[in-house]
Amino acid sequence: MDSVDLQVLATARAWAAAGHRLAWVTVVRTWGSAPRPPGSWLVVRGDGLIEGSVSGGCIEDDLVARMRDGQMLAQRPFTLTYGVTQEEAARIGLPCGGTLELVVEPDPSAALLQALSERLGRRRLTLKHVDIAMGTTTLSDAPRGATMQWDGAHLHTVHGPQWRLLIIGAGQISRYLAQMALALDYEVTVCDPRQEHSAGWDVPGTQLVHTMPDDTLLAMQPDARCAVVALTHDPKLDDMVLLEALKSPAFYVGAVGSRLNNERRKERLVTHFEITPEEIARLHGPVGLNIGSHTPPEIAVSIVAEMVAVRNGMLTAVRAQLDA
Repeated sequence: MDSVDLQVLATARAWAAAGHRLAWVTVVRTWGSAPRPPGSWLVVRGDGLIEGSVSGGCIEDDLVARMRDGQMLAQRPFTLTYGVTQEEAARIGLPCGGTLELVVEPDPSAALLQALSERLGRRRLTLKHVDIAMGTTTLSDAPRGATMQWDGAHLHTVHGPQWRLLIIGAGQISRYLAQMALALDYEVTVCDPRQEHSAGWDVPGTQLVHTMPDDTLLAMQPDARCAVVALTHDPKLDDMVLLEALKSPAFYVGAVGSRLNNERRKERLVTHFEITPEEIARLHGPVGLNIGSHTPPEIAVSIVAEMVAVRNGMLTAVRAQLDA
């Protein structure tokens, strides 16, 4: 659940605490040119106020109308489908051929909203289970790698920090990078076994550890939602964690340094360790997009931007635009 969704949840809690009736609406399935992906959600209040988004605004208008007509506050969760026909898609304003299926949860309890908020405040990855037939909603811990599931009767949505970032080194760049990653809802771990370098670390919401970087990464059991960025300039710390990271499913592995130092790093890893050309090619170094960064916050911006581009499969296109 990213920062935008947290705002939606905070608004829902405030409305419920004030005694307003509301409905939680989630996109559960899409076909064709649907405006928003599955998992997108919003809350709509009894008087038509809305927070969040499930489309570009077209479906929201219809949901508001349904709420004002009393159609959104049934006894149990139910489904709505938009864009089944081209005529309906045109009426609602969906792109041609686009279809969305929604699950509507009338009157989520204030206790449920508070429990979810508290879980996310503790950065616990949470599974929200809606049973359409029983009309119940429950929360539980979600296993790492869990994804949204919908079978027509049961909806499982995953909330919380689903992406993880391991930063090696507790220096200035790390401080800005950690803050930006938190804003993107990463679970951030900062590893620096050098006590003198990490004594002043004070970024709330992050975990600081003093174990060796490669041991730290192995304990995290990295998956395809994990990123690793080495920022110490110290080969004794950076090289070993990069070796493990490049052999792992981590979607992003980067290391700070000049182009010359990066080439020397690659040569060390290939010469002294069993690492393949395909694995070494995954290393982003110098780390970050080439946007002329010089200061620690600028470098952090370039790293975050590159992580976003890799995560969204847009790195080649972004680099082409920057080189144009």
